[in-house]
Amino acid sequence: MNHKELARMPSSKNFKDHFSTSSPGYAAHRPTYPAALVDYLVEMSPRSERALDCGCGTGQLSVLLADRFQEVVATDASSTQIDNAQQHARVTYRVAVAEDSGLPSSSVDLVTVAQAAHWLDLDRFYTEVRRVARPRAAVALITYGVLHVEGPVDAIVQRFYHDVIGPYWPAERRHVEEGYRNLAFPFDEVQAPPLAIEVQWQLDDVVGYVDTWSAVREAEKSLGRAPLDSFRQELEEAWGDAAKRRAVTWPLSLRLGNV
Repeated sequence: MNHKELARMPSSKNFKDHFSTSSPGYAAHRPTYPAALVDYLVEMSPRSERALDCGCGTGQLSVLLADRFQEVVATDASSTQIDNAQQHARVTYRVAVAEDSGLPSSSVDLVTVAQAAHWLDLDRFYTEVRRVARPRAAVALITYGVLHVEGPVDAIVQRFYHDVIGPYWPAERRHVEEGYRNLAFPFDEVQAPPLAIEVQWQLDDVVGYVDTWSAVREAEKSLGRAPLDSFRQELEEAWGDAAKRRAVTWPLSLRLGNV
């Protein structure tokens, strides 16, 4: 059966909620992860009994892990994200900060944080990882940066990201752009193979995804929807038939190791 736990775990005073207001769009437009990523995470894990997916958002990675693990506990500090999460028979969703999962000690074979490690108190998070991890449990910080769209429209996307709303990205975004290379990672680290998210998207998919960006939400506070509307108009002119699908890719960056 599906699980969305009613009990709310302790929240963090430092939790920065950039996504609750756009949770339905986040669920609809955020890309999913490649099967090769999940295959590699399973290979790194000592067993496949329980995975803990922290900062799970609306469950993009959680449901993929549940196809390979007997149980996945997926946590997010935002109750709105949890309320909009994808359902899976082996996923239990909890409203909880990554630094305090509420799970028993030595109960987890894999801990993942996808596109969220840059928001965490990493010292506290790593203490929690060590507590819940079984011997040699795998831990993975996963992130993807700026999308790239095939053809001339990519220049429009890059200009919107870097120039138009660049000033509105939170400071933590630099860690994503750096592929998490400068985040502390106090575990036995291994080099992950090259991986990428690859999709075939129509124009509306790209605009819908861009509309989930935290910088777009921040820009709206002073500029309204004008920047996104102008972006869409410019994209339409370069895209051609809006129903045409174009290749969209995000290279994945991982910090991966064993506890």
